[in-house]
Amino acid sequence: MVKPEWLIPASGGQQEFYTDERCYITELLNCAQSPQVSVAQARVEPGVTTQRHKLEGVAETYVLTQGAGLMEVGDEQHAVKTGDTVVIPAGVAQRISNNGDVDLVFYCVCTPRFEPSCYVNLEA
Repeated sequence: MVKPEWLIPASGGQQEFYTDERCYITELLNCAQSPQVSVAQARVEPGVTTQRHKLEGVAETYVLTQGAGLMEVGDEQHAVKTGDTVVIPAGVAQRISNNGDVDLVFYCVCTPRFEPSCYVNLEA
C-alpha cells in the first residue's frame, strides 16, 4: 500500500533529549512535509530557568500541561500554571522558570516550524 502524501508516519517513538536551553525536548512533529508548524513537548525540572532566547521569524505558543512557573516574554513576567497558554511573537526574548516542586511540562507549537537556525541565545 502506498502512503498518502497527507500522512506523516510515526517515527518509531520520539526520544526525549536534553538541550543547552536547560530543558528536555521531545519532538512530536517537525519535518519538511509540514513547514507551517512544528510541535514539541518541553520539560523543565524544578528550580531550573531556561536559557533566555528568541526565535527569529518563528512565533511560539506554549500550552502548559503540568506544573507552575514564571514566564518572561520581552520585559514582562507573569506566573503561569497548568492549563495556561502563552503566545510569544517571533523575535521576542523569552524564558520560563519552574518554581514548583514537580516538572513543568508544556507543548511548544512553532509557526512556521522550528529549525535550529532560528534560535538565538541571548545569554551568550
